[in-house]
Amino acid sequence: MPIASRSLHKTATPLLNHISPARPSSSFPRSAAFSRSRHFDLGNKIENQSNRHYATMTNTTFKYIDPSSYSKSEKPFEKPWAKVDGPGYSFKLLDTQRSVENIRGQEDNFHTDTSGFAVYNYPAKEKAFVDDATVRNEYYPEVEQLLRDKLPGIKKVVIFDHTIRRREKASPRQPVQQVHVDQTPQAAAVRVRRHLPADEAEELLKGRYQIINVWRPIQNPASDFPLAVIDWRSTKPEDFVKVDLLYPKRSEDNDDGDDRGKEVLPDPNSATSTDGYEIKGETYGVQPNENHRFFYYKDMTPDEVMFIKCFDSYSQVNGGKKGLADSTPHTAFVDPQTPADAPGRQSIEVRTLVFYD
Repeated sequence: MPIASRSLHKTATPLLNHISPARPSSSFPRSAAFSRSRHFDLGNKIENQSNRHYATMTNTTFKYIDPSSYSKSEKPFEKPWAKVDGPGYSFKLLDTQRSVENIRGQEDNFHTDTSGFAVYNYPAKEKAFVDDATVRNEYYPEVEQLLRDKLPGIKKVVIFDHTIRRREKASPRQPVQQVHVDQTPQAAAVRVRRHLPADEAEELLKGRYQIINVWRPIQNPASDFPLAVIDWRSTKPEDFVKVDLLYPKRSEDNDDGDDRGKEVLPDPNSATSTDGYEIKGETYGVQPNENHRFFYYKDMTPDEVMFIKCFDSYSQVNGGKKGLADSTPHTAFVDPQTPADAPGRQSIEVRTLVFYD
């Protein structure tokens, strides 16, 4: 039976419905001029492009949320850990043919403030990413420094988790083949309150804050199952559908705040039952739109990183600056140009809260 009443985490927040907040339409210029300010990221995208590969188009299949597959009277949900080999959905995914463009050689046309994403050359000292403690102690500081180097005006960075994905049968975290945005505005605010002391959180929520994922390949170029992003300027309000993230209920003494790897479920035989589950997050599913413009960074190397903006409190969507991107729908996809002997994709995404003066 569907959950009749749900709320995000334990913080008191309004009941959320499946209707997305108003997202103003936005034009998609080929090259958008955007005024500099201390808050806006226009900075030097790829400093070393001695071997540039210029734009090429690839036709492939992307998986969207199917708008005809769920009842509009009930909010869609997803159980990320319903099965080791894939999530449980209350909706279906729709395979849609689209073209995707390689942006090597035109990096300066894409910024987190205009398109919602950006690419940088930034080698990391950490290379293996096999030990969580080492990632937190050694790589997290590198990520924070990168953010401060590229985004002017940062007051505080809070790194709240990371995910390592490996295209190996034994790995529970595989590349996600679904167009999505990690957080809704309500989920972003919950994240702030979850990871900061109450008084500090409420004060920081009054200013500009963002959620930015810092994504990097591991060991080899990400030729296999590369990451594609949609330019925010090509989206429409009706493209975005709120989806609850359900996790198994746990007792107070077993709630460590970390949902990763909790694959033992109360109902292992049913991917769509909600019995024994509670809401621990909210994400955006994305519906098909023929105007969506997909981009990727072909053969992205471990020395290159992509900023993927998931939320911006000062964006046009949230009543802020006109034309300021709110988020970046993204997904893994099958590139038909990938060589058959390409190593399986390995990548790390570090999720951050970024606060500004």
